[in-house]
Amino acid sequence: MPDLTVALLTPPVGPRDHILGTAHAAVTLVEYGDFECPLCGRAYTELKRVLRQVGGKVRFVFRHFPLSEEHPHAQHAAEVAEAAAVHDLLYQRQAALADEDLVEYARELGLDAERVRRELASHVHAARVREDVASGTSSGVTGTPRFFINGRRHEEPGDARTLARALRRAL
Repeated sequence: MPDLTVALLTPPVGPRDHILGTAHAAVTLVEYGDFECPLCGRAYTELKRVLRQVGGKVRFVFRHFPLSEEHPHAQHAAEVAEAAAVHDLLYQRQAALADEDLVEYARELGLDAERVRRELASHVHAARVREDVASGTSSGVTGTPRFFINGRRHEEPGDARTLARALRRAL
């Protein structure tokens, strides 16, 4: 008999999250992602297209879920994303995520690269990333990318057509 339980997002979206879009959007899409994960990189492109299609009706939340054993740069990339809000840039440059690359991206964005370097070395943002991983684990996340729509795990593929259809159903 199939398992009919639906994994729910734990904790729900709140003030600690990075949110793109209005809090009053009809639908909330949450992604647990890993900046070094090739599937997340492909999903990133699809997701950007879907979000353009649905416009302001969907708010987007990204939570970190670095799979550090498989992706050695994922943890530091997540920490830099917290320090410098470079989510898009990290997916666009997924092939170069070594610490020096990350510091250079901060410099390119006009940020204090030396501050980013110090924060990376002392893991200033590691606790925030660990909170996301714990929330993902509590929500049944075992791999990336993993999407939740209005707090319920999206079980279908994350391609643009399927994700857009699921978001339209939720709307």
